[in-house]
Amino acid sequence: MSSVSQTPSGLSESESSSNAAESKAPPKPVNLAILCLIAVALGAVTGFGAVFFRGLISVIHNLFYYGQFSFAYDANEYSPASPWGIFIILAPVIGGMGVVFLVQTFAPEARGHGVPEVMDAIFYKEGRIRPVVAVVKSFASALAIGSGSAVGREGPIIQIGASLGSSFGQILKLETWQCITLVAAGGGAGIAATFNTPIGGVMFAIELLLPEVSARTFLPVALATGTATFVGRLFFGVMPAFNLPTLESLPDQPAAAYLLLLYALLGAVIGLAATGFIRTLHKAEIEFERIKNPYLRHAIGMSIVGAMMYAFLTFSGHYHIDGVGYSTIQDVLMGGLSAAPFLALLFASKLVATSLSLGSGSSGGIFSPSLYMGATLGAAFGAALSMLFPSMHLSVPAFAIIGMAAMVGGGAGAAMTAVTMIFEMTRDYDIVMPMIVAVAVSIGVRRMLSPENIYTIKLMSRRHFIPKALHANMFLVRRAGEVMDKDVQILASDARFSEFLRQPENRGRTRHVVVTNGERITGVLRVNTALRAGLEEGFADVAFGEIAGKNFTIAYVDDIMFNVIDRMWKRNATMAVVVRSKGIPRKDDIVGVVTKEHIADSVAESIKPYAESGAQAF
Repeated sequence: MSSVSQTPSGLSESESSSNAAESKAPPKPVNLAILCLIAVALGAVTGFGAVFFRGLISVIHNLFYYGQFSFAYDANEYSPASPWGIFIILAPVIGGMGVVFLVQTFAPEARGHGVPEVMDAIFYKEGRIRPVVAVVKSFASALAIGSGSAVGREGPIIQIGASLGSSFGQILKLETWQCITLVAAGGGAGIAATFNTPIGGVMFAIELLLPEVSARTFLPVALATGTATFVGRLFFGVMPAFNLPTLESLPDQPAAAYLLLLYALLGAVIGLAATGFIRTLHKAEIEFERIKNPYLRHAIGMSIVGAMMYAFLTFSGHYHIDGVGYSTIQDVLMGGLSAAPFLALLFASKLVATSLSLGSGSSGGIFSPSLYMGATLGAAFGAALSMLFPSMHLSVPAFAIIGMAAMVGGGAGAAMTAVTMIFEMTRDYDIVMPMIVAVAVSIGVRRMLSPENIYTIKLMSRRHFIPKALHANMFLVRRAGEVMDKDVQILASDARFSEFLRQPENRGRTRHVVVTNGERITGVLRVNTALRAGLEEGFADVAFGEIAGKNFTIAYVDDIMFNVIDRMWKRNATMAVVVRSKGIPRKDDIVGVVTKEHIADSVAESIKPYAESGAQAF
């Protein structure tokens, strides 16, 4: 029987040498122009990936519902009743078994709605996502959606695009920030190609994925989403995701102010609903985990979803809650569904079906279900008001659209993404202002009731914290001369350490010492004299030149802290010696030092304005 020798870390020698080789291989930074070209290529690949993914959903849907191999499938139109009759209940169960097999066998990360895994990779894994995730997510999610699981198609394509972006970064061995940028660019490109929403894709990447927003990150994201949208339009056309009748959401009259109040009230109602969705889905995931067998777990969840599908077909003529649900959304927006009780039933049923699907182990997104729930609840709210106040002539479809934006914004915590995406999906500019009001109120109510959004609550259970706000790193643009400690001693290399400790001004203090040899700066030392008190004799023959550290760097008073920190990190320096002028640093030019402690103090000072009681940055 062969044996494999292991290193003390527990790795085999081959694994250890492989990992060592990888760690020694330095990243290859590329300039912004090259990174943008890579982003364009990523956008094109992701765009074609979205086309393939939607085509795969069509084929699987037709196979499971009608036993036909066909690409003919329009999610915005109701599917005819399946010839399988009551046995259609088994379609999501059988499809679910295939999902479990793919996920359990090849990529456990592909389970669920995808975006939390992308965020986790960005904030905790340096943007590294295994390439196999893109393949497994494509087939698992297409199988889930096509067979009737009540999930969306945007979460999968976000994770697919992000996985492709990560693969580009790893293959090209780019720097960490560049790899993370490509992950965000791939995610934004995926959602842009899927919904024909280039601005929304950029906003999604900025609000939820990018830890840094700057020209060097924004440009690749924008180019990737633009390219992916162009590819998507070649196949899907340039029309918006949903067709709308002519709406008058907010008449141009002073008396229309009452409508804004009603939209704000709708935002509050949707905020409560978003909280319910977040908690119900999270609870479902926890409870289903008690069933250890993943196949049994998912079979139970999908059996209930299948039964709900068939019940809706029997009593209303359509499956309604299966798949992405765009046909029901389109019907609501065109005024075909206007009965408040039935709309409320559709909302509650989709919430339960989506929670059962994802909680039991399906693979798909929550964006489409959020649109569905927002449209049905918003329309139910508008229809109820219309029955109570018929003289107000309220537009039920307008309430549905605003409900869609409020649900997406409240659930995901992404205000700009919600407004821009719903605008791009409907192309109705007049709806923007009331959408902003409703989304703001929805997010406010949801945050009061649930600090975590539908993405971060899953990561919180792993103790992985994601920032809820992006603060400008103001300390990074402060000059070294502002941050430095001027209380520094400059001593010759032959000065005795014992004599230094005996000086009264050094007693009980932490002193920063710069050691020189003639005019040259040769070393640095940070001395806690309180710990050395009474030990002067033990250092009688020790000179500073013998104990001074060489791990320092030089900074100039006008250098910004971003550059100073970068220099200290690259040189593994514990201290930066600040000098007054450019050129060769001399002893007489020293004006102070910057240590890691000073950097921490500067960071703390910069976030002080945002650290008021009740502020939630994390």
